[in-house]
This record gives sequence, structure tokens and C-alpha cells, in this order.
Amino acid sequence: MTHPAKPHPMIRLSGVTKRYGPLTVLDNLDLEIAAGEMVSIIGPSGSGKTTVLRVLMTLEDIDDGVIYVDGKPLTHVERGGKLVRANTAHLREMRSQIGMCFQHFNLFPHMNALENCMEGPVYSLGLPKAEARARAEELLELVGLSDKMAHYPAQLSGGQQQRVAIARALAMRPKVMLFDEVTSALDPEVIGEVTSVIRKLVAEHNLTMLMVTHQMGFARDISDRVCFFYDGKIEEQGPPDQLFQNPQRDRTQQFLRAVREAV
Repeated sequence: MTHPAKPHPMIRLSGVTKRYGPLTVLDNLDLEIAAGEMVSIIGPSGSGKTTVLRVLMTLEDIDDGVIYVDGKPLTHVERGGKLVRANTAHLREMRSQIGMCFQHFNLFPHMNALENCMEGPVYSLGLPKAEARARAEELLELVGLSDKMAHYPAQLSGGQQQRVAIARALAMRPKVMLFDEVTSALDPEVIGEVTSVIRKLVAEHNLTMLMVTHQMGFARDISDRVCFFYDGKIEEQGPPDQLFQNPQRDRTQQFLRAVREAV
């Protein structure tokens, strides 16, 4: 009897190392994320959290190891049975499968919300303008901004700008969404706007998501799994209730204690 092949993870980091001079920021990191899984990364400053997102976006080169997205090497291609560095065309194709929302919204200031969401599909994916417009309108409605489509970034609040940024990333139809501290630049009263949109994405769309956050309550509520990073490695990981209620490692316990005391 043949068993069906086990599906490959949507994201796999295998032995990934990243150094800045003598400083090792990611240390032989292994991490797998299944299709449709929502994983949050927590940890102290300098533990390598954001660097994971930056190497996935190919904003930083890795020094060792291989990253796979949907079973394909991200920054390498196979030639003669060996993995060699990929060319720009391969990187562009792979990068199109990954959407990223940064802490700072990075919207085009001279374009309104609708135009911001149409730009990528038209110029990177070659979508006809009418189709890109329909997609942008649908996504702005999804993030609760159907009445702000003609507004420019300067006319929008921080929470609204971040929601446009999420819609813009989704307009590229990525397989993977990365969120880097997307609420940390926002005023406390608008954080809920953005977190509710991400909750909606988790509930309604089978996207694979990786989120770096300092909001422990949000990570606990929304994640399938939480990874605690320390010194460029995963010190501990598990389902949110397990990791937050019964952390096994001393460093995890110290970090969570410090976070609770700071609130």
C-alpha cells in the first residue's frame, strides 16, 4: 500500500546562518512552516527575529544554509546536482510569492490608496489595469477601507496606512505573508484596527504567515505556533498556550517574566 507523499512545508530554513562581520545573527537556524500555518516569532532585541524576515525577502544574503519556499530553493538553483546562487530572474519569481508588511508603511506618498494597491499587479505581474483595479477595490474593502480609496497616505491615520499596506501586499497574491512589528509604530487606540484585519486574514484566507511581534497577547490569540528566539536560534517553540503558560526553558521564562513586569 502506497502512502501519499507528505506535503512539503511552505517555508523551510535549513542550517541558515547570517553574520555581520564577527557577529552571528542567525546561527545554523532550522525552521519549518506548514502551508496555512500562522507562526509568531518573539524574543529580545537582537535575537535575530527581524533578520529571519529580511533573509526571506532576500533583503539580506545568507552566509550558509538554504531557504526553501513552496519546495523550491529561494536564493539558489540546482545545477548538476548542486545548489548554486540563483540569478536575478529566479529571485524575482520567488520574491513574487512573498508579501511583506513593515513596521513603517512605505506607501507611495504621491499615489492614493487604490493606486498604491494597483501598482505592483500592473507593473510587476502585468495585470490589465481594470483587473488590478477590481482586485485592489476588493482588498481595500476586505481591510475596511472602501470609503478611503481616493485618499492619499498623508490623509490617512497610521492604522489606515498600515491596512492599505496589508492590502497592497495581498494584491500580489502571495503564498506567504510576513509581518514585521506591524503595530509598533501605531498609536495604542488604532492597534486594534490592524490586528483585527490580520485576525480576519487568519480566519478566512489560507495564507501562510510569519509574524515578528512584541505584543504577546496578540501572538497568543492568533498563532498556531510561537517561536522564542534567543541568540540567533529557536530557544523554545510550541502552541501558544503551552509556551506562554508553561515555558520549559530558563531564558523563555526570564523573557516572559520581564515582558509581564514591563506592562
